[in-house]
Amino acid sequence: MDGAPIEDGFPAVKLFNQGYSYTYDDVIFHPGYIDFPADAVQLGTKLSRNVHLSIPCVASPMDTVTESAMAVAMATVGGVGIIHSNNSAAEQAALVRSAKSRRVPFVSDPVVKSAFDSVDSVSDFGSAPYVLVTESGTAKSKMLGVVLRSDWEKLSDKGVKVCEYMVSSPESVPASYDFEQVAGYLAAKKLSFVPLVRDDEVVDVVTTADVERIRGFPKLGMPSLDAKGEFLVGAAIGTRESDKERLEHLVKAGANVIVLDSSQGNSIYQIEMTKYAKKMFPEVDVIGGNVVTIRQAQNLIQAGVDGLRVGMGSGSICTTQEVCAVGRGQATAVYKVSSIAERSGVPVIADGGISNSGHIVKALTLGASTVMMGSFLAGSSEAPGAYENKNGLKIKKYRGMGSLEAMTKGSDARYLGDTAKLKIAQGVVGAVADKGSVLKFIPYTMQAVKQGFQDLGASSLQSAHDLLRSELRLEVRTGAAQVEGGVHGLVSHEKKYF
Repeated sequence: MDGAPIEDGFPAVKLFNQGYSYTYDDVIFHPGYIDFPADAVQLGTKLSRNVHLSIPCVASPMDTVTESAMAVAMATVGGVGIIHSNNSAAEQAALVRSAKSRRVPFVSDPVVKSAFDSVDSVSDFGSAPYVLVTESGTAKSKMLGVVLRSDWEKLSDKGVKVCEYMVSSPESVPASYDFEQVAGYLAAKKLSFVPLVRDDEVVDVVTTADVERIRGFPKLGMPSLDAKGEFLVGAAIGTRESDKERLEHLVKAGANVIVLDSSQGNSIYQIEMTKYAKKMFPEVDVIGGNVVTIRQAQNLIQAGVDGLRVGMGSGSICTTQEVCAVGRGQATAVYKVSSIAERSGVPVIADGGISNSGHIVKALTLGASTVMMGSFLAGSSEAPGAYENKNGLKIKKYRGMGSLEAMTKGSDARYLGDTAKLKIAQGVVGAVADKGSVLKFIPYTMQAVKQGFQDLGASSLQSAHDLLRSELRLEVRTGAAQVEGGVHGLVSHEKKYF
């Protein structure tokens, strides 16, 4: 009929109430009106009620993703890392302390010997021009001197003790120096490296090569710092009685936020642990999850969580939906949970299913305040583990915490299976390609996210959330539309985003 309104897409409330479970790839946003440059987009957000971040990025608490190096790098770029709990409480607390003790954007691993050791081979130096000498032969003891590779090469007897030719009392700087202060010191003193020391212990070593490498990355933005000026660091715990002791260790170590790590968070165990943590350590935010439904979210909100982690079976290495027949498409889960959490002022972390910057834009626009990433970060130089070469490709191991391999180290408690006689895997072990440093690809990814927000006409996360509940329109993409929306019709291509 002439003059009848023409529908042009659907509001989110209509699209997500049709009984379908949508993934990020299933939905597409309609563009909005642009009246600002991409660089004007503000990505500042909340991880939880009281923890603020400069960018909406969180490293997942997985043992092939987040230890101290990842936590330091993520805090440096304005996000946060959640250190995994697939270890002893003491080991996890040590990782938290290690990350929080640093001011430079990486964790070095210097070769250390005692004064009575010898340097037997040039391989002892690794790629470094030095070997540190400390009282105990470990970094956690008083520094006595340094062996320069150039001095060692001149020795006729390579088996002599290092105390006979080391450089005593080498130049050092306080560990409280930030990156620019250290770089300035190296330049002013014309040094090739300098140890960073706290209470006579070596915290890090920075070389001129490190300075050149970091300065070759995009300019770093506002880091994530706490009230003491230390890097923000999160840590995961389970919901067993023993985790109460772990919680105490982590809070004493300086963890700024605690994540209750469970594949299905709507349980009496998590509710009781939430109440215990909030009672014992009210100053520390507690993030609950994982959840995918409104009912699950409401139970944890009533228990007192300060944030919610959303996702069940959407990770690349997770098989929960296949094995247990429970879960939800991630786009639907984020929208539904965010809609109810927003009423209580509880931020949502979209956990899983992130493969590209477009997925981040979708997660944030659908109501999440941050995105938690596993595979997206696992191939980085900051992820735990060594690189391997397979068929000419540089790779790193990446495994689900529900894999049998991870469960043997204790992660079965995350799936409430630690007391079960038979272990059933809800994840796999795989590998991901080398992605370089987080310090490089996360800034580029955030620039892509800003451009996505600009296309939507959203100048901030709050603006995107407001658009979602007003004029933003969405559609579901057919399989053919998804193919058309990606690279297609070429004999070959190389995909490079930066």
